[in-house]
Amino acid sequence: MVCINVIAADSERDARFLFTSMQQQFINLRRGRPGPLPPPVSDIEALWSPGEHYGVEQALRLSVVGDAGQVKSGLEALVQDTGADELMINGQIFDHQARLRSFDIAMSVREHLRG
Repeated sequence: MVCINVIAADSERDARFLFTSMQQQFINLRRGRPGPLPPPVSDIEALWSPGEHYGVEQALRLSVVGDAGQVKSGLEALVQDTGADELMINGQIFDHQARLRSFDIAMSVREHLRG
């Protein structure tokens, strides 16, 4: 079993926007300020230093973020790389309806991952 962060939306742009909540949470953890998941922001670049950016990118590098096609490709690559026969999907998304939609998208590509 492999666990992975999946942030899916109808467009890559929307998924990247939603992903900023998780990125901010990791910034806050690195700054010693844990707390609730923050709402997404339109300009994540304004919030982190180059070092924080690198640290967050490293911590979240195996996350799959994008539209249905990108999620399918990312999950296929994960399964191929790991040989996993079971996936556990995590989705830290601030907006509940967007989180449900993300899980719907992830489930829609599930059938294509079965061998």
